[in-house]
Amino acid sequence: MADRFMHTVLTPAVLAAERHYYGRTYPALDAVPERDAFTAGEAEFIAQRDSFYMATITENGWPYLQHRGGAQGFLRVTGPNELMFADHGGNRQMISVGSLAVNDRVNLFLMDYPARERLKILGHAKVLDAREHPDLVAKIAPPGGHAAKVERIFVIDVLSYDWNCPKFITPRFTAAEVEAAVAPLKTRIAELESQLKLRTS
Repeated sequence: MADRFMHTVLTPAVLAAERHYYGRTYPALDAVPERDAFTAGEAEFIAQRDSFYMATITENGWPYLQHRGGAQGFLRVTGPNELMFADHGGNRQMISVGSLAVNDRVNLFLMDYPARERLKILGHAKVLDAREHPDLVAKIAPPGGHAAKVERIFVIDVLSYDWNCPKFITPRFTAAEVEAAVAPLKTRIAELESQLKLRTS
């Protein structure tokens, strides 16, 4: 599954570092593997995310990492090797947009803290003006609506992806997840308090 991912990131310098520190390298691949298409597992995992991190490369060669958040499922799998998401008006710095106009390489990092899972995605991204693509806006507008209008559409042609091991991922939970987990306890406490009140009245 991750052959193309490893073929892409295991550069000669990386292999040299592996030999220096560990005395070995990953097995070399004779030919360039095919692109990795999403399976149902990846599609389901992506659909459940309400945020991710996106790395681009600035025009002067610096890495730029940005957090993206929205309603659950705002990052859409629109094909075996394609992702899209709507971009709304924000701080208007346009760093990711400008960087992608020069270098279209992008890396997405998706986390599921409660399940201790993470998915890394490599691809080539382009940014479309939402005013010129109303059909795509209608297709990928976030579920439940958004206070700001869609200004741009990010389209990511996925090259490959890789799953990381859960080691050192600390489980973390959103306020909504905590509320759902303690709701039965609150209900039970209310029942017991009601019973106690009847007994003491």
